[in-house]
Amino acid sequence: MRIALCLLALLTCSARAETLALTHVTVIDVASGTTQPDMTVAVDGNRIVRVIRSTATEPKAARVVDAKGQFLIPGLWDMHTHVFFDKTAADGTDLILPLFLANGVTGVRDMGSDLNLVLNARDAIAAHRMFGPRMVVSGPMLDGPKTPYKAAIAVATPEEGRRAVDMLKSRGVDFIKVQSYVPREAYFAIADEAKKDGIAFEGHVPDAVRASEAIASGQRTFEHLIGIFEASSPDEDTYLTGKKSPGMFLATYDPARERRIISLIANAHVWQCPTLYWERGQWLVDVIDYKMDPDIAYAAHSWVTQLWPASQKAIEQSLDTDPLPVREKFVTHELTIVHRLQEAQAPFIAGTDTPAGVDVIPGISLHLELQRLVAAGFTPLQALQTATLNPAQFYGRLNDFGSVQPGRIADLLLLRANPLNNIANTRSIAGVVYDGRYLSSHDIDQLREKLKKLAATR
Repeated sequence: MRIALCLLALLTCSARAETLALTHVTVIDVASGTTQPDMTVAVDGNRIVRVIRSTATEPKAARVVDAKGQFLIPGLWDMHTHVFFDKTAADGTDLILPLFLANGVTGVRDMGSDLNLVLNARDAIAAHRMFGPRMVVSGPMLDGPKTPYKAAIAVATPEEGRRAVDMLKSRGVDFIKVQSYVPREAYFAIADEAKKDGIAFEGHVPDAVRASEAIASGQRTFEHLIGIFEASSPDEDTYLTGKKSPGMFLATYDPARERRIISLIANAHVWQCPTLYWERGQWLVDVIDYKMDPDIAYAAHSWVTQLWPASQKAIEQSLDTDPLPVREKFVTHELTIVHRLQEAQAPFIAGTDTPAGVDVIPGISLHLELQRLVAAGFTPLQALQTATLNPAQFYGRLNDFGSVQPGRIADLLLLRANPLNNIANTRSIAGVVYDGRYLSSHDIDQLREKLKKLAATR
């Protein structure tokens, strides 16, 4: 805790929002993919005030950064996170939130966390009392009566579902998250109550609900591609109450049914958050050696030595009916589904499920997710849009986020290499601007070293 408090004091002092000018930078328009070289981007407070051609005369600003040869994009969003989730909740403030900013993630959608902790963090960050990305939060997930999660509300009946929606709405959450084990009738009550309360509901397509029914109920997002596999099989109805697995989905896969559900999703504009990096880690967890991850130093020691081995063992036990080649084929099939959804113009947002998954490290995992989207057939620009422009569209806040233009909030990512040439270049971070506060390359290096030391003690 002492390390984290010292870090917050250091960065709050060095990154105070005043006036900032990034000069001689190439600005990337993430809507069109066009670039504007040799530009000056001026920030006053937390807003961009000018984007103009650079001149030989140094602009008037409290801080001037020569960004010649570098590229500027909007700050990234991770649209599926769990900052204060179960056994990792204790690391949320000191480790997880700073890791996002250290990796250029300036906004997150939290899909299931301890209610008091996540509401406090959202508000404290907005007031600059806590160091982290801006947060949009659901509080605890709504799950079934035997939910295994602490960061969830157990729901057994329609009445309990309605009460949970009303309570969360009264506490000020931004949306409702539904989880896999919500009972069928309770799900429809949750959907109805959310509509009455004027609050969006998002998340998993529950096991007891068809994807088409979730679409008709107004569910705003599908996470992890859940529901699509089931709808692509003639056995969809049996999956509502029975066992299902990747092998079963592949054995009964019907391309015509898949086309129908994809068309329904695209026409209803249901946002897709496929979490492909986590999906790969889930289905292939028995062959992924996380100890060889070059970024493992940023993971808490307890995650690596206790949490991940336990999760790996639990997942392996649930995979005993599907041999590795079948699961590998299923992971490849997921990429195909994502490509077909994208071709049908279904909207996408990038998310990771961090830190709930094995070796899904906060901040870092978003960059790897963008690489998986490219592997699925997205262009680098399209992948980049899922973490910049699309979240701004999702929230109806294009006047605040998603572009480098005057009037926009100054959440920005400065890169040493062009991500349009190679999506992996999103990791070539030279600077981060979060709500008008500038973290230089030196600041980020300091931050990362302190986070490594902190992770080793947790």
